[in-house]
Amino acid sequence: MKKRSSRLNATVTTRRACVYAMLAAAAFIVPLTAHAQAFPNRPIKLISGATAGSASDIVARSVAEKLQAEFGVPVLVENKAGAAGTLGIQALLGAPADGHTVLVYTSAHTVLPLINKVSYDPLRDFSAITPLAIVPNVMVVSPSKGYKTVKDVVDAAKAKPGQLNYASVGLGSATYMSAEKFKLATGIDAVHVPYKGSPEAITETMTGRVDYFFAPLVSALPMIKAGKLIALAVGTPKRSAQLPDVPTLTEAGIAKADYLFWTGMLVSSKTPREIVQKLNQFSLKALQSSEVKERLASLGAEPLPMSPEQFDGMIRAEMVSNAEIIKAAGIKTE
Repeated sequence: MKKRSSRLNATVTTRRACVYAMLAAAAFIVPLTAHAQAFPNRPIKLISGATAGSASDIVARSVAEKLQAEFGVPVLVENKAGAAGTLGIQALLGAPADGHTVLVYTSAHTVLPLINKVSYDPLRDFSAITPLAIVPNVMVVSPSKGYKTVKDVVDAAKAKPGQLNYASVGLGSATYMSAEKFKLATGIDAVHVPYKGSPEAITETMTGRVDYFFAPLVSALPMIKAGKLIALAVGTPKRSAQLPDVPTLTEAGIAKADYLFWTGMLVSSKTPREIVQKLNQFSLKALQSSEVKERLASLGAEPLPMSPEQFDGMIRAEMVSNAEIIKAAGIKTE
């Protein structure tokens, strides 16, 4: 009788333990679900890790209004330029991981940690939302330089090794990597001149103090149309609809020099996955709107909608390919 009673008590105890475990799990899940359902419940801040007027900043502001309509709360763009975008990263990682702070960053995300010592891990510390757009880089020069083709620049660089210079918006940026791939593909030697953002680099290129710049088309297009810059080639596999008469680098005779420049949205990896999915869902709706498509097209940019998983995968693949470029080009790491 005692044995039967002991077994009964053990069974009751086990069942109670199971019930308590289920209740504990429910207590953990419900707040997350409720949190996700309530999201967003206040204004969303888009941190732009670039200067006002830079390509990624223009893209962020181009989609912000539509994002605001989708989210149903104000969407505010705040510039945190400097240190190759790391000031924006620090602002994101220092904010609550609740989806109300989002970083708009570029493909420098997959380069900078390979070149510099950084306080974060690009894979461990971030969750990707979606790329917003691909922005072609275009090789531009001042009309005063007299260069008419890409070959003219290459010939001048080979005639005067180490005397030509090129602009970028910082070590690890897409403008920098584009120029480095160009140097690697052509075998030229040119001096790197970094600037805080595209507007400054474009101004210096227009004056002729810089020989060439692989500028984001979004930023350079007005100056190209005004005749203040000459576009020699675009650094994408196909021509830009905004510059149909400008050849690609491959068409200009420079193979393996293309470089993909994207602008995308990221949050802290501590953000609940349900909120990551909601951010992606709302952002894709904004990117699919005719207003955003037309706005981006007018800037020479193309929407690049992806799921968070696809974007995470693209970032991982890019880090591998960029590591190969850095090694081949002999880019010094710190």
